[in-house]
Amino acid sequence: MKLLDKYRNYKGGLIPVLQGAQDIYGYLPKDVLQSIAKELNMPFSKVYGVVTFYAQFHLKPRGRNIIRICLGTACHVRGGAKILQAVQDHLGIKHGETTEDLRFTLETVACIGACGLSPCMMINDDTHGRLNPKAVGAILDTYE
Repeated sequence: MKLLDKYRNYKGGLIPVLQGAQDIYGYLPKDVLQSIAKELNMPFSKVYGVVTFYAQFHLKPRGRNIIRICLGTACHVRGGAKILQAVQDHLGIKHGETTEDLRFTLETVACIGACGLSPCMMINDDTHGRLNPKAVGAILDTYE
């Protein structure tokens, strides 16, 4: 793995290696983490500890489309939980899960920074605001 060659003797290289590996695989499979630990000459427990500490790393495959439901104060007050429920009902998954076809991964966030559009959600880089539960299905259906 060329990525490892670049950081093999570089102090502090673990996070860039993990980021690069996740870019390659879309997540961090256990066998990849074991290889990284071996190649960087560090215990697997250290590699695993870093992966589980930082929210940017994922141990399971993620969907092509990442849905982020805002549950911040403004969105909460204006029905963010109902939007979350509508997404869960439409896709048949819960927060933190991915659809079997790897089309969607559902996450909740504390704020997307679009309080004036509350309640809102992001799908990839697209912000959808002033939502109501009835509109959610049609929005989701536009994403492959």
